[in-house]
Amino acid sequence: MGEENHTFVAEFIFLGLSQDSQIQILLFILFLIIYLLTVLGNLLIIVLIFMDSRLHTPMYFFLRNLSFADLCFSTSIVPQVLVHLLVKNKTISFMGCMTQVIVFLLVGCTECALLAVMSYDRYVAVCKPLHYSTIMTQQVCLQLATGSWASGAVVSLVDTTFTFQLPYQGQNIINHYFCEPPALLKLASADTYRTEMAIFAMGVVILLAPVSLILASYWNIISTVIQMQAEEGRLKAFSTCGSHLIVVVLFYGSGIFTYMRPNSKTIKERDKMISVFYTVVTPMLNPIIYSLRNKDVKGALRKLAGRKSFSQRR
Repeated sequence: MGEENHTFVAEFIFLGLSQDSQIQILLFILFLIIYLLTVLGNLLIIVLIFMDSRLHTPMYFFLRNLSFADLCFSTSIVPQVLVHLLVKNKTISFMGCMTQVIVFLLVGCTECALLAVMSYDRYVAVCKPLHYSTIMTQQVCLQLATGSWASGAVVSLVDTTFTFQLPYQGQNIINHYFCEPPALLKLASADTYRTEMAIFAMGVVILLAPVSLILASYWNIISTVIQMQAEEGRLKAFSTCGSHLIVVVLFYGSGIFTYMRPNSKTIKERDKMISVFYTVVTPMLNPIIYSLRNKDVKGALRKLAGRKSFSQRR
């Protein structure tokens, strides 16, 4: 009977990022600031794009989706981490852990697909400017966004199903700060080879394929930009591509390191630090790099601020 019950563990206990109470307080302050910046930055982007008709273009449509994904991604992990940095009992129920895995994989994998879609949008805008409006139609944009969310849902469903169909008996201490499949597999009471192969296959689909498309898109963009006559246009394009590629390296690099390598028996401190990059840091960086440096978004922000000050004077 016992062999058939796959849910012996009722809750998991996290070891967290540090056992030192002073370091935990410092991490709490740092993570709280980052989380507030993430929420404010991404909410601001969503509101600005919604309110300013000049931002109703394909690029900003995808940015709005990205900001929403960032909000959900960060909120599925960071608030729980903040609570655990202040309490001794760092626990999560079995169902709570499963829910966290489903949500963060859904929005995280959707973000992988969206970043690839956005790079394709920029490729069409720079390399095929005369055909942009006929290629990136409203219907195509909706299909690309829907496809991104659908791919995130499929990968989340596969990874979650394979991770939680394993039996978890007795050992329930996770050497991590949130429920991440590679860390959970170390507690499984059965052979994890099939699950590791399924996660690896999904990683090829949602990590390696999009990053290959992104690199190909930016290679073509840079090749086109080099041939531009205007130096100002070249500098602007290089600046934009450079900042976008920083996000790509941080987000995909840390994701590939976590999900695309053989699963060792133990989680090292280095592994937890790498997870921080794509779970905490990049959701904060995305609105800064993709939007708030942008001339159109700055204009929309000034317009919104001017409207508020005008209404206050009245």
